[in-house]
Amino acid sequence: MLCPYSLTIPGGVQMQVLGLARELRAMGHEVRVLGPCDGAPPEPFVTPLGNSLPTAANGSVAPLAPDASAALRTIRALNDEDFDVIHLHEPLAPGVTMTALLLRLAPTIGTFHAAGDSTSYRMLNRAVRWLASRIDIRVAVSKDAELLANRYLGGEYELLGNGIELGRYGVTSQDGPVAKVAQPTIFFVGRHEPRKGLDVLLGSLAFLPDDVRVWVASDGPDTEEMKAKYASESRISWLGRVSDAEKIRRMAEATVFCAPSLHGESFGVVLLEAMASGTPVVASDIDGYQNVATHDVDALLVEPGDERALAAALAKVMTNPRLSQRLIEAGHRRVEASSMRSLAESYVRLYERALDMERSGLGDGYATGFGKRAEDPRRVVRPNRMLTLLDKRRIGRRRTS
Repeated sequence: MLCPYSLTIPGGVQMQVLGLARELRAMGHEVRVLGPCDGAPPEPFVTPLGNSLPTAANGSVAPLAPDASAALRTIRALNDEDFDVIHLHEPLAPGVTMTALLLRLAPTIGTFHAAGDSTSYRMLNRAVRWLASRIDIRVAVSKDAELLANRYLGGEYELLGNGIELGRYGVTSQDGPVAKVAQPTIFFVGRHEPRKGLDVLLGSLAFLPDDVRVWVASDGPDTEEMKAKYASESRISWLGRVSDAEKIRRMAEATVFCAPSLHGESFGVVLLEAMASGTPVVASDIDGYQNVATHDVDALLVEPGDERALAAALAKVMTNPRLSQRLIEAGHRRVEASSMRSLAESYVRLYERALDMERSGLGDGYATGFGKRAEDPRRVVRPNRMLTLLDKRRIGRRRTS
């Protein structure tokens, strides 16, 4: 599996890639993850491809590696390992996944995570459509992600939502399950940038009782501005970047988890994380979060950007134990349907289908030159010149990996 974003920097796609790899390995499959790493690889099965560079994307800044050295490391790793199947997350992101797609050394699965709009898809449409045609099976993590990809790339998509490693959320201390903190506490984790809505949450404190406090995890371009703006607000604890273990522990300890994002969320896996931690959720009523939560069933959803409405929903959860418990129980049921094991099993079926497509000549055909495009079975594709130069001997002798 290839991830275009730095695997040492917290992010939704990175979390899904590593979690899926762990689950597949637990099922007995040999999996390696390739991607940029700013520091030591986070897992033994990760092959680092160099440092990342901050790159503007989807109203945020993504830690991509679009440089030539990362591309060369990607080519070398893919050629040396001789994988049976290559799984690309955000396959058209600049950098390592795009390099792998240009080579296409094995049957290829592409998972599309982003939602909203894409300037690169719009401005470079002819090029990205051609690259997308090299993907054997396309997957979208939500209807919103499918809408974006289909708008610019066309094609058909399998719909597979993100997964949760349920075993990682059985949070316990030496004395048993972690207890909720005594003081009403709101937990926020996410990049400090406008689309995540942190300013809305902090502004809502003006409408909440004085004993309510907020844990703010992570950082971003707006961190210093937010700290300065709310310097007199003693109820805010600025935690900075936290480890996954601390994030999960604080989710379990908090009275309520808040996700006040304004736009740009394709799935909202962080809501599932909170549900798995046994914490009620208050979030913005945006399309991406509606893929995960249902208002007044397993979360309270409010109008994005409305500080008063957000404060009212948070207060309602923190002061109504019956409502809080109802949301927690419904959240547990929702999470059970989104286990990483179920997702891994679905991907294994897609991997097997991609292998069958190659064997029957229905795949893209760039890897060997003997296949035919799925979208035009009459067109025979010429052998990939770059692959021939890299290693002629590889054709026809793949090993299990």
